[in-house]
Amino acid sequence: MSLDATPLAPVVEALRAQFGPAILSQQETGEGFPVLWITPEASPGVHHFLRERVPQPFTLLADLWAVDETRRQHRPGPARGVTVQSHLISLERNADIRLKVACDADAPRARSIAQVFPAADWYEREAFDMFGVTFDGRASHRRILMPATWQGHPLRKDHYARATEQPPFRMTEEFFAAEEAANTIDPAALGLPVLKDGEELMQLNFGPHHPSTHGVFRIVLGLHGEEVIWAVPDIGYHHRGAEKMAERQTWHGFIPYTDRIDYLGGVMSELPYLMAVERMCGITVPARAQVIRVMLCEFYRIMNHLLFYGTMAQDVGQMSPVFYMFTDRERGYRVLEAITGARMHPAFFRIGGVAMDLPNGWDGLVRDFLDWMPPRLDDYRRMVMNSDLFRIRTVGVGAYDTETALKWGTTGPGLRATGMACDWRKLRPYSGYDQFEFDVPTGSRGDIYDRTDVREQEMRQSLRIIRQCLDNMPGGPVKADHPLTTPPDRAAMQHDIDTLIPHFLTMAQGTVVPRGEATGQIETHRGLAQYALISDGGTSSYRTRIRTPSFAHLQMLPHILPGMTVADVVAHIASLDFVMSDVDR
Repeated sequence: MSLDATPLAPVVEALRAQFGPAILSQQETGEGFPVLWITPEASPGVHHFLRERVPQPFTLLADLWAVDETRRQHRPGPARGVTVQSHLISLERNADIRLKVACDADAPRARSIAQVFPAADWYEREAFDMFGVTFDGRASHRRILMPATWQGHPLRKDHYARATEQPPFRMTEEFFAAEEAANTIDPAALGLPVLKDGEELMQLNFGPHHPSTHGVFRIVLGLHGEEVIWAVPDIGYHHRGAEKMAERQTWHGFIPYTDRIDYLGGVMSELPYLMAVERMCGITVPARAQVIRVMLCEFYRIMNHLLFYGTMAQDVGQMSPVFYMFTDRERGYRVLEAITGARMHPAFFRIGGVAMDLPNGWDGLVRDFLDWMPPRLDDYRRMVMNSDLFRIRTVGVGAYDTETALKWGTTGPGLRATGMACDWRKLRPYSGYDQFEFDVPTGSRGDIYDRTDVREQEMRQSLRIIRQCLDNMPGGPVKADHPLTTPPDRAAMQHDIDTLIPHFLTMAQGTVVPRGEATGQIETHRGLAQYALISDGGTSSYRTRIRTPSFAHLQMLPHILPGMTVADVVAHIASLDFVMSDVDR
């Protein structure tokens, strides 16, 4: 991510003029955007000011999260026990700003900003769930990822990380009954109606084990016949604590875990993590490695979109396309397997580059795939997008506009379908994307059809990018020659004690990343993925915050689904193209 904080100096000055001493300080982080510490009391007002009262406002709440500062050796001046951070983006300015609020360790409290940014609702629930932060102004503090009966807050430093640190688990009838009762949704307690026109609403558990929810995802629906009156999403069934795992893995050792954040994204999730690490280390990635990264990311974009395309058609009643598209995915995976050695979880990128150079014959495999796909996509367009059945089921269904999308944190194809050409590959070119020619497809209605159409066109643009990688692959190394990426030369190590010692320490302990904070952002196949890392000068991350697009996209469901039929719900959920590993992490 390449941003310049200087153009935001007038915004920072306007905040100081408006809020005075409530703007405590500006932290020097090297992030490339302003990082401001503010008082808890001023938080809603500051956020409202940035969203409503500055020119080219900050309309997108990209993320909100917490940091347990209690064991941090090099904490910033204002930090106390727990820090609540929010990351805002102005798409008109193409600029970011981060706000931090210091809270006590024992009973952290902050002010809710959900009235300013509706997307903050789930993020605040997560901060309460994981860190115990109470947000004044909220109606409730229900857990969101952990069971309602969970004791403690898992991302606090004093919470255990491994199940082996606890006594053996015993399932009893009493425990099972308590868990089942705690998992029951009470509409009245949530302020939801139980009647319509004098008739009792049917409460339907849609998932968590249902093929149309595309994973372990549960939505409780209040139905009046086939009409949805209200919807309550319930996530957390796939939660694995990836952010907690990052605290006990080396910087290199966490790379395979990033593949599992979005298990259909392959190398895509590795990139924002490594961009943040490389930023802290001051590492420049060689040109050949950059182009290899771009090529593989676009391959995985196509792999994901093919799966989406086929299952989207299947969910509205077309059975054939998904079988044809799995044939295409198999051909693509053969290319990826030949290059990376794996299909779904390659762990192929490294700090400073990639694991190895391209194998002999890679260009022939890529060229065959590029020749294969375009006519197949033409067939699918006739089969799916031009089908009367598909149009009837998708045109005008599940529509929302750009303002609504931004209000709920929607990015990626879901935002571009509303007509806004927001793509981080164009806005903030990373890995050399500015050297490639490609277009950003957009829609106009923001409905299911447009969301599908945008992804179909994106596959064609990805093929265009991959062909440019094939035709213009530079020579040179595939990994930076930097002491934090590569151990010293082994031959020299065997003759020189000054080389042996750093070689031994690097291999035995892992890379020591300089203390600091850094953020990596990329445009994945689902939207904005962001890693915000904190290094305390050790061999592992002090805090790894993972912002995924799927988490934000599901939050809009209670506001879009009412009025739909159950069949429309199936189609709308499919059009969001989420995976639960990306939601729950």
